[in-house]
Amino acid sequence: MLSAENSDPGRLEWMVGSPPPADKIIRFSDPDFFNFPRSRWVVCHNRQLMPTLGVSRGLGAPVPLARRIDWTIDAVRFTPIGGSREMTWAQSLEANYTDGIAILRDGVLVFERYFGCLGEAGQHAAMSVTKSLTGLLGEMLVAEGVIDERARVDAIVPELAGSGFGDATVRQVLEMTTGLRYSEDYADPQADVWLHAAAGNPLPKPSGYAGPRSYFDFLRTVRKEGEHGAAFGYRTVNTDTLGWIIARATGKSVAALLSERIWSRMGAEQDGYISVDSIGTPFAGGGFSAGLRDMARIGQLMLDNGVINGQRLVPEAAITRIRAGGDRAAFEKAGYALLKGWSYRGMWWITHNAHGAFMARGVHGQSIYVDPAARMVIARFSSHPLAGNAANDPITLPAFEAVANHLMR
Repeated sequence: MLSAENSDPGRLEWMVGSPPPADKIIRFSDPDFFNFPRSRWVVCHNRQLMPTLGVSRGLGAPVPLARRIDWTIDAVRFTPIGGSREMTWAQSLEANYTDGIAILRDGVLVFERYFGCLGEAGQHAAMSVTKSLTGLLGEMLVAEGVIDERARVDAIVPELAGSGFGDATVRQVLEMTTGLRYSEDYADPQADVWLHAAAGNPLPKPSGYAGPRSYFDFLRTVRKEGEHGAAFGYRTVNTDTLGWIIARATGKSVAALLSERIWSRMGAEQDGYISVDSIGTPFAGGGFSAGLRDMARIGQLMLDNGVINGQRLVPEAAITRIRAGGDRAAFEKAGYALLKGWSYRGMWWITHNAHGAFMARGVHGQSIYVDPAARMVIARFSSHPLAGNAANDPITLPAFEAVANHLMR
């Protein structure tokens, strides 16, 4: 497998030229368009390849982040989980194919670096960090009484009455404890996650295709398996269902509500954008792209209990609910060997460690890590060759903890 240095998109010259050479062209319609190492270019150029919907930062001026860069962080040392040799923070960035990383301490930018396809003015795919943004909107609406967390899904979205979601509650969707017949195994080409992707693909369907043609259509096909509330099961379709619930309850898409309630009010530097299906439905479970520092601002908003730049954007009750975590026994049943003692609530991952840290997580290494004890936020974009975070967590988790401890000294 190519190293981070040798798979750098600039070095490989993907899409360079007018036009690029035939062997350097990447098209969304190519079956291997997101295969490594092409994926390292794609994560910064989704808008170039597919239809998207903007998440506006509004018309006001950005609120700059104060800067006090601490390059001693590069030398912070830690031992990877299961390893025997120490590694430095600087070494960890290359090992995890980091494209961009920013660290805030008390809202001050103390570390920032860019690699690969990303620069400070660029935008990068957030993957399933999108889920945590959708979950935050859901928790906000619950705290405000707009959505009843005890309500059945089919009471809000009658179209889902015959699906596996129909008799689940909003809270079970928010915590992904729905009992569904659905596989999220990215390594299995026959897994349901790929059928979901095919339904949401905005390109014309191939001849003979008879499946669902939008995210809404696909959600109606998901069937129940087991009992709701019994066990945590990470499934992207829960977030798309939450997106439908939010849209039905507010009359606004996830993209529009995210802009109105958060992105246009937090002093963001750049607009975000989110991929859509053939009828313009935002991919609430994984389609968002944004600038790195703006993702760090989301972490700061969470760290400061819903307040940023002296303005409350999120009800404190929503943040408190997320940070308290979910049912650890239900989470344990999912069998995450590297996440012992964790839980999941509001589509955020709660470590329950001594610092009370919690995370937004996305495949290929996307992260927003919030450490309340250290008053630290880490935002990271990455393009790790392997999708599952089990591939980067042995380095990521102890590295993040080591930096927190360093900043607290």
